[in-house]
Amino acid sequence: MTDSAVAAPRPGQVRAAWASVHAPAAGTPRWARTAALAVPLAVLPSSLWRIAAVALHLPIIRDSGADASGNLPPWLPIELYVVLLSVASEMLAFTAVGLVSTWGEVFPRWVPFLRGRRVPTLAAVVPGAIGATVLTVLWTWVTGMLAFGRNLTGDRLTADAPVNFDTWQGLLAVVAYVPLLAWGPLLGAVTFAYYRRRAHGA
Repeated sequence: MTDSAVAAPRPGQVRAAWASVHAPAAGTPRWARTAALAVPLAVLPSSLWRIAAVALHLPIIRDSGADASGNLPPWLPIELYVVLLSVASEMLAFTAVGLVSTWGEVFPRWVPFLRGRRVPTLAAVVPGAIGATVLTVLWTWVTGMLAFGRNLTGDRLTADAPVNFDTWQGLLAVVAYVPLLAWGPLLGAVTFAYYRRRAHGA
């Protein structure tokens, strides 16, 4: 048996380590854990849609011939930017799981200088509450603008817009992005449950 075979973690060990890190914090309601796990799932469809449309160039948006790079620096291809944006979105969404897990109450061992210390309640509640508010307002506004046939700047959508909502491609975009409406409310509910649990346990 080679050294690499000995060092390679077994699937059972990986699952056990994952379960240990993400073990539910004591006193977490079942609904709060379900809501927290739903947050990254609500963000996933739009992330996959962006990667498919922009990074993989699948025919799910219209090619208007315009430069879609916007204000990106020339050294950053839009394909890479979209992948990084999607990964960052998922990582940000996954922080909701910390509000129902043990690592949301005690800093993990891999965090320098803070390992083993209790996470201050407000250090999690304040960003969670602000994030929930911003996300709720943002995606409600975006949905409202698109519902009235306008883009994010308030201008009317033109016939050559990248997404035509009267086609199957447009319907696919709607299906991918509508779950984002739940991101803010779910995060708000999980943040409230975290605050109640930590306040009563203090």
